[in-house]
Amino acid sequence: MEYRHSAQQIKKKILAKLEHNFGVGLENATNDQLYKSVALLAREMMEQGRSEFMAEAEKKQAKQVYYLCMEFLLGRSLKNTLFNLGIEEAFREALQQMDVKLETLYDCEPDAGLGNGGLGRLAACFMDALATGQYPSTGYSLCYEYGIFRQKLVDGWQTELPDFWLPGGRIWLHEIPEKAVEVHFRGHVEEHWDSSYHETIHKDYTTILAIPCDLFIAGMGGKGISRLRLWKSKGQAFDMGLFNSGNYMRAMEENAMAETITKVLYPDDNHSEGKSLRLTQQYFLVSASIQDIIRTHLFQYSTLDNLPEKVAIHMNDTHPVLAIPELMRIMLDECGYDWDRAWDLTTRTLAYTNHTVMKEALECWDQDLFRMQLPRIYQIVEEINRRFCQQMHDLGVDGYKVGRMAPLNDGYVKMANLAVVGSHCVNGVSTLHSEILKETVFHDFYTEMPDKFTNVTNGIAHRRWLNQSNPELAALLTEKIGKEYIYDASQLKKLEAYKEDKTVLQELAKIKRRNKERLAAYIARENHLTLDPNSIFDVQVKRMHEYKRQHLNALNILATYLWLKSHPNADFTPHTYIFGAKAAPGYYFAKQMIRFIYELGEVINHDPAVSSRMKVVYVEDYRVTLAELMIPAADISEQISLAGTEASGTSNMKFMINGAVTLGTLDGANVEIHDSVGDDNMLLFGMTTPEVEALRAAGYHPDQIYYNNPAVHGAIDFLRGGINGVDFSDIANSLTGNDPYMVLADFESYQRAQAKAMQLYANPETWQRMCLCNIANAGRFAADRAIREYAERIWHCAPLTEKTEN
Repeated sequence: MEYRHSAQQIKKKILAKLEHNFGVGLENATNDQLYKSVALLAREMMEQGRSEFMAEAEKKQAKQVYYLCMEFLLGRSLKNTLFNLGIEEAFREALQQMDVKLETLYDCEPDAGLGNGGLGRLAACFMDALATGQYPSTGYSLCYEYGIFRQKLVDGWQTELPDFWLPGGRIWLHEIPEKAVEVHFRGHVEEHWDSSYHETIHKDYTTILAIPCDLFIAGMGGKGISRLRLWKSKGQAFDMGLFNSGNYMRAMEENAMAETITKVLYPDDNHSEGKSLRLTQQYFLVSASIQDIIRTHLFQYSTLDNLPEKVAIHMNDTHPVLAIPELMRIMLDECGYDWDRAWDLTTRTLAYTNHTVMKEALECWDQDLFRMQLPRIYQIVEEINRRFCQQMHDLGVDGYKVGRMAPLNDGYVKMANLAVVGSHCVNGVSTLHSEILKETVFHDFYTEMPDKFTNVTNGIAHRRWLNQSNPELAALLTEKIGKEYIYDASQLKKLEAYKEDKTVLQELAKIKRRNKERLAAYIARENHLTLDPNSIFDVQVKRMHEYKRQHLNALNILATYLWLKSHPNADFTPHTYIFGAKAAPGYYFAKQMIRFIYELGEVINHDPAVSSRMKVVYVEDYRVTLAELMIPAADISEQISLAGTEASGTSNMKFMINGAVTLGTLDGANVEIHDSVGDDNMLLFGMTTPEVEALRAAGYHPDQIYYNNPAVHGAIDFLRGGINGVDFSDIANSLTGNDPYMVLADFESYQRAQAKAMQLYANPETWQRMCLCNIANAGRFAADRAIREYAERIWHCAPLTEKTEN
């Protein structure tokens, strides 16, 4: 596919789109109509490219990768598409001829409301890397009408509003009603036996249609194009008989309930209805996707006997793990395979990535709810469980151990156990995380089937997070080390040759300064707060959660504020603390953490005694587009989770490649960042994972730290007294009570790291050298590398063609 056109050709095509699709000429066109016309052109180019790419894949009978995930946090598509196809400048020139700025059209696009945090952003980065690596691939998720939610802070309290992203985002979606599939819920199962024949019939079930909406993601250079297939739920045809009999509400209700499935990502599950809806969403995703995969495969090969050789299905976290019994259902009920053959094909086709070491995040479904919603799937899970337990007993495995490993036990369907039992490979997402999985979460499995476990450290789409988000830095890199790093991020290592070059270090400082000014202008506009770009921009952006310990950061800010009030003439490097995060709607404590930070900011920012030296900003409605603004402006990257709790993290990688210095614990991928940059280019603090476990085993008493550390004592007492009239005794009591994530245990070490950061920042040359070393060593954290490792170690597939650099 040839994507390059002259500016004049592009202009002509844009004008044609305006007239054909919107019935307007240039003189009457709105920016929104221009944006949609450009997006349509880009989409059509990708559709054509995808068609040609997949025709070649089919001709070569290449192995297909199918990536199942409940969320894909894409952000905006237009800039990424034009950049990766190599046509951004041609479009910019064409629009300039029409007196339109391309950047204005970028701002017309909403962030796609299809994801929430690191899991979804990782999936989006992987789709980019799969396309760039030229692996024939399809991602599967749901077409959420309202996405996660739009965050609004009302007096510091998070309020969730609908995220109306589809009016501007639908232009990227190609809906294909003729490829809809049926998904069945509830009903009952009948079994018929005779001496030679067994038949299972699922009867009186509720049928919901899954309609595919395709969104395309271009790889760098445009040779490979990934497809993200999003399923939209719809009820069966409107029941006129029901309506005419007077059951008006029921006739309407059935369609409304069906469409609820794809209304909102992650509905609050603090009640039974929410749990039922989440289970329904998960099965809807996997049933539609597995049916689609099987249909595509049979169309080409007419048999499933070669499925593991031609198809790799990857389950990203536990949400899509029902793919295991669903694939078994299709093979048993619709394709006539016996159990052993179906199980062999299923397990050799499916693989699983675990993203958490916390047991409360490993999904378990109540057995009765599961049986009621998915009766046939429950039957299959029962049989998987029976056979697995029998196999373990036959091998002489201890009964208690078998019980811990069982997919069905204690009245629950345990999704992580089912994932390990039904996959040929299980991977963690950082070296430390993978070791913790083997030593704790899946230790029983690891001792019985060690060959099933591996590690693939996460990676980011470095072209988006560097070239597109930080174009001035990318231009400097291209000038100094060439453009090969765009295709091969390991080439960033060449930048280390300039770590003693004062001119390069000064240029890095100037670029960072302009990025900080850009962010400061946004905050002045949105938060009505003036920031000092000379101050340290200390940034923590990620999901709001206790284990990520935003309250450790906030407690230090409070202690620092109280210290400055007592020492007004002390030497102190001006500091701007910037936060961005959403809390799950039902997570009260996380919402209190947000309010704590917000109210703390209100006090500090309006206190003339300190406001020229420190400020606190909570950026509302954190999302990909804001991350692209905030991350290039950061001096310090806060990665402060308790050691042993963060699986990997990917914001740490995004900050690193943009020249921020990591202030963090040896947790997740921070361990590998430390391996890459060393002690001199990172601000380490806190306990290691073994030290955390040792303290926990010995008995942790945070109240002793409270009484013995004056800074902690003063900050918590201030917190207990309330801030701006808001009571935060629940946070104070948690910290001095059981302190589950050991905030107080790491507090003193964290303060020392902050003091060291201010000392280093005071020497611009030293600081910029640290920044340069971080950029130069960020290449190992590219998604391209991660995808190559998945392809080689887990999926056993090869790129369609060898890449050529242009």
